[in-house]
Amino acid sequence: MQHTILVIDDEKDIRTSLIGILEDEGYQVLCAESGVEGIECARQELPDLILLDIWMPGMDGLETLEQLKKQLPKVTVIMISGHGTIETAVRATKLGAFDFIEKPLSLEKVLISVANALQLQELKVENAELKRSASADIELVGESPEIIAVREQIRLVAPTSASVLIRGEMGSGKDLIACSIHCNSQRKERPFITVHCSAIPEELIESELFGHEKGTLIGAVSHKKGRLDQADGGTLFLDEIGELSLSTQLKLLRFIQDHSFERAGGTRRIVADVRIIAATSRSQEQDMADDMFSADLFYQLSTITFLAPLLRERLEDVGALVQYFVAQFFRREGGEAKAFLPEAIDKLRQYSWPGNLRELRNVVERILIVVPGRVISAEDIPVLSGETHSGTISSLPKEAALSRSALRDAREDFEREFIIQKLEENDWNISRTAELIELERSNLHRKIKSYGIDVRR
Repeated sequence: MQHTILVIDDEKDIRTSLIGILEDEGYQVLCAESGVEGIECARQELPDLILLDIWMPGMDGLETLEQLKKQLPKVTVIMISGHGTIETAVRATKLGAFDFIEKPLSLEKVLISVANALQLQELKVENAELKRSASADIELVGESPEIIAVREQIRLVAPTSASVLIRGEMGSGKDLIACSIHCNSQRKERPFITVHCSAIPEELIESELFGHEKGTLIGAVSHKKGRLDQADGGTLFLDEIGELSLSTQLKLLRFIQDHSFERAGGTRRIVADVRIIAATSRSQEQDMADDMFSADLFYQLSTITFLAPLLRERLEDVGALVQYFVAQFFRREGGEAKAFLPEAIDKLRQYSWPGNLRELRNVVERILIVVPGRVISAEDIPVLSGETHSGTISSLPKEAALSRSALRDAREDFEREFIIQKLEENDWNISRTAELIELERSNLHRKIKSYGIDVRR
């Protein structure tokens, strides 16, 4: 990934010197002779870093810095000056400057300061992403044939840059597969950026993905880089890609094809090296038939397709998963660890787990919280709706399930019953239910409406 650096200095010799130094290190360098020109260039190009001279005719460096921070609050600026004072350096720092370099410029000092500033930016992006995904983990636990097959597929696919589509029910671990692909790829040292498509309003999703120019949206008082910018050199994971509008899907398709995009409200093509991994719990074939999903995007993504295994299809992994969730819980919360007896694990294996890994983790954590002893027995396992010794879905009447000829219909019936059950358990509180099943509130509202569920109780 090539970083862009803007040099704002009225001295031609300084600009020429910095261009040579920085281009030799592989940076793309832009130049401006004045504060006004520099601000306009920064607004148009959104550089990763700015080197700004303090003493310039007209608008000086400190005033330029103040205007830059107002219009581009996240921009990183290093000040340079041949007449620096402690007072000037302190003021520049208060205005948000990253560093202060005195003239005559030292080649080593410039390169060290630039490298440190860019590294700090990357750490901030990575830290923000780690906070967003703090509850996730990349380990694919289990030794069932299904999970072993997924690990082998990851081993083959991860080293490439091919786009990937991960399909599977909600809670089945699609995000874990995506993260594992990234962490086993050559991009593992670069950002892994997640976008939950169902959680972002349709009118804002393009800005979130591609960024926007100032004034494009209400309240957009500055230019903004999008998630594609943040993921440059790494991986962008689009969870529930089927929630994107068709227009956004087509822009994403164009990016996958030529690795360039335009910010919302802009006209300049921006190049980025980003691997796309998408996930969906919906039937894309049906969405294409209903004109809700771009066939071209589907075929572009589905060259490499993963199927996230359902927990009810690998119940032999329940014991290992329970141990893993217990270890996660006490590593996070502290305290003395608890153990599940074999008969407790056996009882958990008798349930069909419609909510997959997510539901199992929630049940395990609830047991760990409410059971006072250090040993969890079969009597401590709560009654789970739909328990069955065969591990099949039992929350639907058998006759109704067998009368369905289409798997999609059966899934929809099951999902409807699952949502009703969880709503009943939470006194029909939609917000609490959405939080429990880890579904965005707006997405749950849409499902309630589409399934015709009466919540006025």
